[in-house]
Amino acid sequence: MTDTSTPHSLLHSYGYTERIAALFRDEFPDSGLRPARVARTDRGRVLLAADGGLLHLATAGLPQQPATGDWVAYDAGRPASAGGPAIAGLLPRFSALSRKQAHDPLSAEQILAANMDIIGVVAPFDRPLSPNRLERTLVAAWDSGAVPLVILTKADLRGKHDEVAAQIVEQAAGAEVLTTSAETGDGLDTLAGYLAPGRSMALLGPSGAGKSSLINALVGREVQDAGAVRAGDGKGRHTTTVRELIPLHNGAVLMDTPGIRGFALWDAEDGLGTVFADIEELATSCRFSDCVHDAEPGCAVQRALADGSLERRRWDSYRKMERELASLHLRQNAAAQRRTGRQFAKLAKAAAQAKDYRGHREPRADGPRR
Repeated sequence: MTDTSTPHSLLHSYGYTERIAALFRDEFPDSGLRPARVARTDRGRVLLAADGGLLHLATAGLPQQPATGDWVAYDAGRPASAGGPAIAGLLPRFSALSRKQAHDPLSAEQILAANMDIIGVVAPFDRPLSPNRLERTLVAAWDSGAVPLVILTKADLRGKHDEVAAQIVEQAAGAEVLTTSAETGDGLDTLAGYLAPGRSMALLGPSGAGKSSLINALVGREVQDAGAVRAGDGKGRHTTTVRELIPLHNGAVLMDTPGIRGFALWDAEDGLGTVFADIEELATSCRFSDCVHDAEPGCAVQRALADGSLERRRWDSYRKMERELASLHLRQNAAAQRRTGRQFAKLAKAAAQAKDYRGHREPRADGPRR
């Protein structure tokens, strides 16, 4: 077990606290294993921050694949003849930011960040902000178990940012909203106040939103490549290509992520209910409990749309995500039924083969086979 009284160890600089130490002791008591954190994931390998330094270890054969931010237990004493140090297991995650794997017809989950305390939803002032995109990202952020924080960047590039910020506050569904500028330092002290020792924050947003510049400003030196943004359409190139943890001097941790163009939801009903709590509360006032909010008499949702108290765009955004999650569950249930059917077929085949084998070997009651 790592000595938690060494606050300046590499392990502590990646967010190791007494809370993690206690969890490790509960999960792996007297095992001789050591804790480490996944600082970066590559294909089939991870970069671990451990008490002895940084380690590259393979993940093949693990029942659960690690994600960036995971805490793991590894066997440091495994002999070289057996392949050297190896991951023995993962600690339970207290948060996980997930989305549906892109272009995956089988609806697999992709974990973008694990064990984050805060999800920083980054939106720049230098381009129009899509309310639908913000709502979708906040649904996933709330559902992760972490606390969302909307971070508006590049405040120095737009004069009327107060109006934009006020609009975003209305759409943030209870999440706090900060205005920042890596260029002038505006808002950085406030943002740093969220990053107490041992806390982890993942930054999530489109390419060119200023995530890497924000990290460089908070770290105090250039640790991430910050690419230029095209003036024509406000789009940036993908300077960040992997999800990676970046430690701050006080033991807090930032996580940079590649720019995300699309965000397909994954089992995010709780997050949907949080972001659209006003709509779900409104629906309870409908005359009929099974109201589908279309043409039924006494529909509170349709009444709110008619009088303008519910924005049509917001209602359409909610319904689109609701249908998306329903479709996801249908595919998941169909896949589970196919797996069950295949397992049943295998068992039936094995039973038939066993019966045929016994019938072939056992003598008949009326005499030997001819």
